[in-house]
Amino acid sequence: MIIKPPAREEIPQLRQLWKQAFGDTDAFLDIFFSAAFAPERSRCVVTDGEVAAALYWFSCEVGGQPLAYIYAVATAKQFRGKGLCRQLMADTHTHLKSLGYAGALLVPGDPGLREMYRAMGYRDMTTNKKISCKAGKAIHLDEIGAEQYAQLRRERLPENAVLQEGENLRFLEHTAQFYRGEDVILCAAQENGKLTVPELLGNAAAAPGIVAALGCEDGAFTMPGQDEPFAMGIAFSEAFQKPSYFAFAFN
Repeated sequence: MIIKPPAREEIPQLRQLWKQAFGDTDAFLDIFFSAAFAPERSRCVVTDGEVAAALYWFSCEVGGQPLAYIYAVATAKQFRGKGLCRQLMADTHTHLKSLGYAGALLVPGDPGLREMYRAMGYRDMTTNKKISCKAGKAIHLDEIGAEQYAQLRRERLPENAVLQEGENLRFLEHTAQFYRGEDVILCAAQENGKLTVPELLGNAAAAPGIVAALGCEDGAFTMPGQDEPFAMGIAFSEAFQKPSYFAFAFN
């Protein structure tokens, strides 16, 4: 067994593992492996020449300290129950610490995974609030680019929130759009008349008007709040600051 950064010629195996674990489409994987994948921000377990487990991360920061958002942790079905995920995570933690990261975040997909990561030393870190609504009276929105969104976002984020910029927003830009209104900014995606907003910053009362402005019937919004647990985290140094808010899980 070897734990290492994946080679580009192993991408077909990485894609197969990802589809087995998460069921994402080839179109989504095309976007990830062309726009976000970097061997230096990935680790995998190779057993007898076969990729048995893998994970990826995005660089972000809180309070000026670098963090790694660990993403898409997966173990192939035939290798589960052998402790490979725990070994891969431990190796990745050591590697991230050597690179100067102050800590790591992740977003468990279900309560069982939350308990699994808790056993690895992760603790609940951030919460958020979710609302759903029907279309109301449309408000005016302007579509903006990722760089402008990043600038406006810094002005509206809660204190000690995680900054997800650079490769984070460049990846998100392939699957969602960014908008600003009079008293809101948001990231949004549409499918079959349904609006999904993984981040709304500003006036939550504008939600029905946003749904209408973007030509949808229903909308689901996520914003800063204390309703539901979201990201978990682990510290690698005393410089680590517990974040108040984390937005983009890319799920």
